[in-house]
Amino acid sequence: MSTAGLFDLSGRVALVTGGNGGIGLGMALGLAASGASVVIAGRDEAKNAGALARLVALGAPHHALRVDVADEAACRAMPGVAAERFGRLDILVNNAGVARRRRPEAMSLADWNTVLATNLTAAFVAAQGAYPLMQAAGGGKIINIGSMYSLFGAPYISAYAASKGALVQLTKSLAAAWAGDNIQVNAILPGWIDTDMTRPARTGAPDFDRAIVARTPAGRWGEPDDFAGPAVFLASAASDFVTGASLAVDGGYSITG
Repeated sequence: MSTAGLFDLSGRVALVTGGNGGIGLGMALGLAASGASVVIAGRDEAKNAGALARLVALGAPHHALRVDVADEAACRAMPGVAAERFGRLDILVNNAGVARRRRPEAMSLADWNTVLATNLTAAFVAAQGAYPLMQAAGGGKIINIGSMYSLFGAPYISAYAASKGALVQLTKSLAAAWAGDNIQVNAILPGWIDTDMTRPARTGAPDFDRAIVARTPAGRWGEPDDFAGPAVFLASAASDFVTGASLAVDGGYSITG
């Protein structure tokens, strides 16, 4: 049996929230390189434009939307806007996220609500918006981006960890609910990845950097490009019998301790 066509996304349309940088852009580029038309959604228009230019260079039409996923109305409308642009929506990647570094006793309720609204509630709302489009088309793929903090706790990141742990459970629930509609819902759990969000910790704390590398069997931090392949797998026919799963993309960090 040939597997050549299993990863081909030609004619497919993907929406990637937070797709204008970091892990989101790494996934968007991977989807585009496999033939998909990609709509990236982000708050920063300048970053959107830069990311869009990189996508367009790969061929196929692409688009950028200025969206704050914490805005319920805009987030719910976003899948429909993407479908109107390209005539369909096959893939939703819920990647947009924020963190607030506070000990739990010092965290304001406003910060807590901001993190959960962006990381968890927005994924639920976007999935609700995408569902009727995918159902009518006979199927689709939803990929939720969790974190190693879906598995671990840390004193300064309680809201982020709570949101990402809940996102894994939401993934399982959506997968169970929509399997009959041929919609597969899976999660990716990034480890320590070199992005704008993590770079201050990596470059400003040499002991921390060394500790991460020492614990990671792959011997390095991850790069956004490391997410292209996993995204294509979970967005393609290659994963048609995979749903409700969480895939750690962490160089082995989570298997050591």
